Amino acid sequence: MRTLPFIKMHGLGNDYIYVDCFCPETATLIAKTNLANLSQRVSDRHFGIGSDGLVLMLPSKTADAKMRIFNADGSEAEMCGNAIRCVAKYLYESGICREEHMEIETLSGIRSLALQVLFGKVVQVTVNMGKPLIRQASIQCGIDPIGYTAVNIGNPHAVFFREAVPQLPTNTNVEFVRVRNKHELDVRVIERGSGETLACGTGACAAVAAAIYHGLTERTVTVHLAGGDLQIQWKTDLSPVFMTGPATEVFRGEYRYNNE
Repeated sequence: MRTLPFIKMHGLGNDYIYVDCFCPETATLIAKTNLANLSQRVSDRHFGIGSDGLVLMLPSKTADAKMRIFNADGSEAEMCGNAIRCVAKYLYESGICREEHMEIETLSGIRSLALQVLFGKVVQVTVNMGKPLIRQASIQCGIDPIGYTAVNIGNPHAVFFREAVPQLPTNTNVEFVRVRNKHELDVRVIERGSGETLACGTGACAAVAAAIYHGLTERTVTVHLAGGDLQIQWKTDLSPVFMTGPATEVFRGEYRYNNE
């Protein structure tokens, strides 16, 4: 039987189980663990802790820290906007990195973050999400193609401007967007490997990038998600997208498991 310390945190309800691999004992335990299987087990909302996935916080040779993220189905993701804010909050408040500007390594590259700190606690984090790559695409629905906007903002997204949400497989990141006005979007997200989630940081950025691409909004937009709001800014087509939102710790504990 193995015992794994963990922290549960969320960004607007997009919740993950976080593991501090700066601790040598925990890092040794994680190195001996099937991470895909562990993510599936801890994510189970009936037989596990319950989450949208598993996040490892590790030392980095090129940044202040490294983030690895596994979806609820065990697949590894390149990036997560909500998770990286929570990682920054933990790094600062635990004393691992007491800087209000930090860099975190991900599979999609190094992301820079600016922390808003009040009385020693991180209340909001702004993330440089990088420059989005946008193209038009379509999928076949029977004999009819349905157009969407493909946006890669560290990981791939398909953005649909629709009023209703059709059923889609859970192995892709999909956003369904309703335009309220030039400064507000309503977004629902189906995350690859996790299904519908309460929020998705990269998905919100992808939705705004697609909306700006089609001339539907201005360049500073509030995205309304099921779990709350994110502020997204994309100043020019050549600049990166910036995302600002909260990060919240829920509880800490120990997870006991066999490495099967």
